[in-house]
Amino acid sequence: ATAAMTPRNHPLDSLKSQNFYCENIVYLPDSYQPNDRARPISERQFTREEVGLPNDSFVYCCFNHKYKITPDHFQLWMEILKNVSNSVLWLLSDDPQSVINLRSEAKRGGVDPDRMVFAPRLLPPDHLARHRLADLFLDTLPYNAHTTGSDALWAGLPVLTLIGNTFPGRVGASLLNAVGLPELVTNDAFEYKAKAIGLAKDTRRLRSVKEALSAKRLIAPLFDTPLYTKHLETAYATMVDRHNSGLPPDSFSVCA
Repeated sequence: ATAAMTPRNHPLDSLKSQNFYCENIVYLPDSYQPNDRARPISERQFTREEVGLPNDSFVYCCFNHKYKITPDHFQLWMEILKNVSNSVLWLLSDDPQSVINLRSEAKRGGVDPDRMVFAPRLLPPDHLARHRLADLFLDTLPYNAHTTGSDALWAGLPVLTLIGNTFPGRVGASLLNAVGLPELVTNDAFEYKAKAIGLAKDTRRLRSVKEALSAKRLIAPLFDTPLYTKHLETAYATMVDRHNSGLPPDSFSVCA
């Protein structure tokens, strides 16, 4: 069986969805994703200048793999940048050609390519630390951030997601619900764009979101490693009990 989770407040038609799986589905509370609440974040104090970010800009970021950036979603990002004049987009630099291509697409979309800033790969503790330089993480669709999303949340950076109708496109919603920030889950491109622009222009609102994340980060289910372990062990024990009773595999939910 596979472990999955339907984000709270965004119910899937489970029976319909299961038609696309050969496995039986085990639904875990809160989120499917295990996280280590002891992951170290470097004490290194990065400056925007040393990573190529303007000091006076609103920094949107997305450290997802480049294959998750579709033309339609990239154009949505460009529309957001055009509506927030002092903003930049901070992306992961995987290879020189992708940097060239993305900057070219930005120019074609009417955005100055210099507003695209690229981050080289770093060791995980330093990578987590540099999240502090960004203001808002913009998720991708149809394939959401997975570990990159939980990385951002663990580092204290809010994630704005757009929910899809498949498992890879619902992970962002799962993470945000499990960390207590369901208001950052959007249902369509219009809402996603409006909220990305609105948070950039309302500093008090964004500060409130960041303070809420800071307050919930260490107590929310998303980063409660012992609680996740308990739920996963319950799932395994239930599978074993069914097998020992001569029952075939079947889908079930683990209660919180």
